[in-house]
Amino acid sequence: MKKLFVFMIDALCASDIEKMKEMPNFSKIINEGSYVASIETVWPALTYSCHTSIVTGTYVDRHSICNNEVMERGCKPGDVWYGYKSQVKDPTILDYARENGLTTASIAWPVSAGANYTYNWPMIVPYKYKDYDAEKYLYGNATDNLLEKYFWKYGLHQKGPDAELDRLTMAIAPDLIRDFGQPDVMFVKMCDLDTQRHNYGVYSEEAYIQLRRHDLELGVLLESIKRYGDYENTNFVIMGDHGQTNIEDVLNINVLLKQAGFIRTDENGEIIDCDCYAHSTALTCCIELKNPDDKKMAKKVKDFLLTLKEDKDIQLRYVYDKEEMKEIFRVDGPFDFITESNRDISFSDKLDKDTIWASTEPGDHKIGRATHGSRGDRKETTLFIASGPSVKKGVVIEKANMVDEAVTMAKMIGFDMPNTDGRILHELLVE
Repeated sequence: MKKLFVFMIDALCASDIEKMKEMPNFSKIINEGSYVASIETVWPALTYSCHTSIVTGTYVDRHSICNNEVMERGCKPGDVWYGYKSQVKDPTILDYARENGLTTASIAWPVSAGANYTYNWPMIVPYKYKDYDAEKYLYGNATDNLLEKYFWKYGLHQKGPDAELDRLTMAIAPDLIRDFGQPDVMFVKMCDLDTQRHNYGVYSEEAYIQLRRHDLELGVLLESIKRYGDYENTNFVIMGDHGQTNIEDVLNINVLLKQAGFIRTDENGEIIDCDCYAHSTALTCCIELKNPDDKKMAKKVKDFLLTLKEDKDIQLRYVYDKEEMKEIFRVDGPFDFITESNRDISFSDKLDKDTIWASTEPGDHKIGRATHGSRGDRKETTLFIASGPSVKKGVVIEKANMVDEAVTMAKMIGFDMPNTDGRILHELLVE
């Protein structure tokens, strides 16, 4: 029986393919298989939105994960992040695999807490959590089989100020394959390339050192499958969720809206009232109206945003309203406009600033030295690489869509995913 093993690298860029060809483990998969040179992401190209589209094969307007942070109306920043499988409105490839009698595993995948997979260790401990009782987030959300087997010795990697999710992932994943046998479908997600690019930039030496480490980590997992699994019958996929872009400037968009009179604050800078409020999605910005039914105010806000297209410093690329973003880009959520600059500007939704411009903050996932979140047509998109018994050798597809990936991977191991938005990439497959 054919199996599927997926190695997800957060912030894997399309241009990384040339360096990957020089690394021993990546090159093995590339040379024995085929790849898509540019995967157009869903929009906004954020980790949680993209990961959800990758496994559901549907766009944001269907699966509902429109941001990393849970967005709610009320002129306030998002604080809590998405995390629970119950928040995803569409079934995933792992759900369909289970329905087809296959065993499933998901390690460190976003928005998967509580999923009914055979083995599941979700990305559920909060993004900035640095305390010592991470288990309170895991129990009831990860599967008991993994918690009972591994938390006592590997849980330390999710505790304290030096917590490191990739260390945890690389402790659990090879042991799972050895201790439980190779699952029929296994998804493993790595985070640190994204972190290094936020910290140091897209093409930094630190980023390429981290890419090399991910190659070594893949090597450990390949060896685990050779020793304890069914290597010859496994289809291997290496993929990314989005690219990244080096940032020139940071725009404090809510400060700008305040200066324009749309946000009113007290002497401490706390919001008293607002007509609209901006939520940063890094390279893009989602703007909510306090009253979406107020057509007069909606026009006033949109007209103001449209003037920023002509501003020589801001240079907004577009301003789409709710109907346009849903019809053209399949984006929906509790907001009414979405915009992005022609320049490499990241948006900050902070209000506690005196000016509309700010400097990048290395490491910040919105306003770091590099970030993401834009439409899928920027320079750096991401990759989809596959090899195995179901995959042709030597095929290069120049471009495909993120929603094509789930249905293509499902086809590799013999089942279909009905009612999705993607197409099967038959060009890659042995059929």
